[in-house]
Amino acid sequence: MPLLIALAACGQSADPAPQPRETAPVAANDDTPQIPVSGPERRILAFGDSLFAGYGVGTENSYPAKLETALRARGIDARIVNAGVSGDTSGAGRQRLPFVLDKQQNIDLVILELGGNDLLRGIPPSETRANFEAMLSELRDRGIPVLLMGMRAPPNYGPEFQRDFDALYGDLAQEYGADLIPFWLETVYQRPELFQNDRIHPTEEGLQVLANDTVAEVVEALPPAQ
Repeated sequence: MPLLIALAACGQSADPAPQPRETAPVAANDDTPQIPVSGPERRILAFGDSLFAGYGVGTENSYPAKLETALRARGIDARIVNAGVSGDTSGAGRQRLPFVLDKQQNIDLVILELGGNDLLRGIPPSETRANFEAMLSELRDRGIPVLLMGMRAPPNYGPEFQRDFDALYGDLAQEYGADLIPFWLETVYQRPELFQNDRIHPTEEGLQVLANDTVAEVVEALPPAQ
């Protein structure tokens, strides 16, 4: 999913740049002491675009794969199904989600990551919002908890577009009772060395940083084991 064009623009905004969380180390694994895996299997569906699909690094080195390893290092018997498709917009995700869900059983959590391709295509935020509403309604009807991975719009679309897009993740998380990471690429977007040559997709190291940086929020979003 072409994306860093938007991230770079965020850093050039006239508005104050978002303050990144403490930068995670570029390490092979989360630095939390490893705990023996125990308890019931927790099934997580990672539903998104190329940032989940493993573009340029392979699914075995994708964010969902690294996140699964980080969760298991914390003693959680996690199994993450990677349902990332490169190029997906929120509209494509809306069409695809019911079929993906029908093929899965006993999903404990859906991590929903879309919107960057909407930005690149200049899709109106109102349309993106409607697509997310449909996906979140589908998940709510099925009783599946959601962790939303928020994105941010570049300023070159204009202040109204930027305001409307940036607000939709927080608004929808509140409306549908979803957990939220407001800008899930926050740790890496100002570190060009963690992006591939296309300056769009994180490297394997960058994806490791993201997994390390977000694993605590994923743990928090997981519902209690039955």
